[in-house]
Amino acid sequence: MLLMKIIRPRTLNFRNFVAIRDFKSEYSLDRIYPNSSLDISKPKEVKSNPEKFSGLVPLDKLEITYSRSSGPGGQNVNKVNTKVEIRFHVDTASWIPQVTREKLAKLHYNKITKEGFMILRSDKTRLQTLNLADCMDKLRCYIREAEKPPPEVLPETLALRKKRQEKAAAERLREKRHSQEIRRMKNDGLNNFQI
Repeated sequence: MLLMKIIRPRTLNFRNFVAIRDFKSEYSLDRIYPNSSLDISKPKEVKSNPEKFSGLVPLDKLEITYSRSSGPGGQNVNKVNTKVEIRFHVDTASWIPQVTREKLAKLHYNKITKEGFMILRSDKTRLQTLNLADCMDKLRCYIREAEKPPPEVLPETLALRKKRQEKAAAERLREKRHSQEIRRMKNDGLNNFQI
């Protein structure tokens, strides 16, 4: 008798399970992002604009190498290649607009080799995938930074800059006159001494 009472609620649990499976929270992904495809296995189609970076970095255009990290990790750093290095040729990167490539080369000239390759490295974490994600994030941030238009200069700032330049020029001339006066006095003193 006791055994029957234990088995019977199982059928009720199955019905409850079906109801629970169909339950959707108001915070579920399909409610938060109604127009997006939740299938992450297929890449999303991106409309390309030749004047603007789409945010998509093609992995086949990058040279990705892995090596042993110098960071923390004990014996793990001697066994696993977790350090990630990404390199690509800036001038031939067709996935970055031409204007952005030029500005990127000017802003981050210290990360570009003589051959024109930009090199980014990461060994922040002990996981190879997280280090790769960190490199990709750095690359996207650098490209976005290069895409930003130069800031507008306010007329007040221009006036203040001009005033500082004039003041610096006046100070330079005053110092020049002062040093000339000292030299003249020294020369006059030597000439008087020789007489």
